Amino acid sequence: MPRLFTALEIPRNAAMSLSLLRGGLPGARWIDVENYHITLRFIGDVDGRTADEIVDRLDRINRPEFQLQLTGMGAFGSKKPHSIFAGVSNPPELYALQAEVERICQRLGLPADPRKFTPHVTLARLRNSRVEDVVRYLSGRGGFHTNSFTVSRFVLLSSRDSIGGGPYLTEEIFPLQEPLSTGLSNGDLHPL
Repeated sequence: MPRLFTALEIPRNAAMSLSLLRGGLPGARWIDVENYHITLRFIGDVDGRTADEIVDRLDRINRPEFQLQLTGMGAFGSKKPHSIFAGVSNPPELYALQAEVERICQRLGLPADPRKFTPHVTLARLRNSRVEDVVRYLSGRGGFHTNSFTVSRFVLLSSRDSIGGGPYLTEEIFPLQEPLSTGLSNGDLHPL
């Protein structure tokens, strides 16, 4: 069974902005643009029955769409950096969605994710990159940000055993709810 995880997709224009950050860092293995995503919950290798239960429960999530922005850059692994990432704005809706996915996974018997949820888009995996080179790379790109975009769905992705970075296959799509419209304009409101 392939490895499963839930994620948010990155829209094309934001992905193109991220792609301009590629290069200029020795020892970096850059992630392909089509594989950019924000992981909500790594699920791992599960049997078919468990995968079906996960899909059934995720399909019941009823959360609103929300706005997101990619902003800032950083590296994981302070003394020995192992990856470069773009940061993500922190809307409460993102954390609420991630927490609900985590609760569903735990109710189905999966162990809790041991890592604190840190929303990000991995741009490169590092191999033998010097700390000084990583610091220099990041300092020249500290003001990075994209325009805000609407997150209208989340996905269940699978990956084959590899060194990381894809290719990923979309297994299921779970739409989020559009905000309710009252159908009234400001001119239609009447005081009682």
